[in-house]
Amino acid sequence: MLANLPDGYVEAMNWGMISYEVPLATYPGTYNKKPLMYAALASQKNHMALYLTSVYALPGAAEAFERECRATSKRYDVGKSCVRFRRLDDLPLDLVGRAISAAGVPSFIARAEEGGRRGSSPTAPSAPRRRRRPPARRGRRARAGPRAPAPRAPGRRRAAPRPRGASRR
Repeated sequence: MLANLPDGYVEAMNWGMISYEVPLATYPGTYNKKPLMYAALASQKNHMALYLTSVYALPGAAEAFERECRATSKRYDVGKSCVRFRRLDDLPLDLVGRAISAAGVPSFIARAEEGGRRGSSPTAPSAPRRRRRPPARRGRRARAGPRAPAPRAPGRRRAAPRPRGASRR
């Protein structure tokens, strides 16, 4: 991984895995104020996972990665941006190396910024915000404490509960 990693990314231990990310000094404008992750390596309970956000973020890269991975006849077990494997032999290492070297820091940042604005145009007017209605009151006005039961006439027993849906008759 390190041999194919473009300059500008740093290795760190974040999110419980070894991650290769754009440092905050280079790009502080992330939505969650954490470094922008480019790739990561994690050990899960039943497998290891290689997270390749460049494959997910770059247009057409996911389809090309899948096509090339299936052509290698290696086990193809992926998630949205992760490749799951049990042994190192399950990974197409040359394909992973090409995927990691696919984007330098400036192009990855540009793609991340574009992805954050997806579906909205900077010149389009924003939709008016709907006002939230106050919650509806139920019954009488708010009471100070629990309501006392209504007094019953002496000698009268409480009526048995009616089955649900039965009429009052």
